Amino acid sequence: MRVNFWLLTAAINGFVAVAAGAFAAHGLEGRIDSHALDIFETGARYEMYHALAIAIAAFAARGAATGPARAAAALFLGGIALFSGSLYLLALTNIRALGFITPFGGLCFLAGWAFLGYAALKLKIG
Repeated sequence: MRVNFWLLTAAINGFVAVAAGAFAAHGLEGRIDSHALDIFETGARYEMYHALAIAIAAFAARGAATGPARAAAALFLGGIALFSGSLYLLALTNIRALGFITPFGGLCFLAGWAFLGYAALKLKIG
């Protein structure tokens, strides 16, 4: 049996996003200030959005759309690491320099969506 790497990656990130959201709601409330909590929750929300985007890319990766769909998935994963990861760490450590990493994650997300759009143009359905 061959595992669909990107669909598994999407599932893992969806799991982590739900766990991070629950951790924010139940484990961090009252331990960090409300601004830091908002930052952490933003990281969790964007991780979930892009976990779902990776799943979409996994299903779009066939035929001529395979290359751009896989590129989209990789960019979404990079965006999760840079954007959500930096926000999680910023909220927990208050190391402001981590905020300089976040926009690079956002750029990965934007590029991922562009590649997914290109994959959609290449995808033959029906």
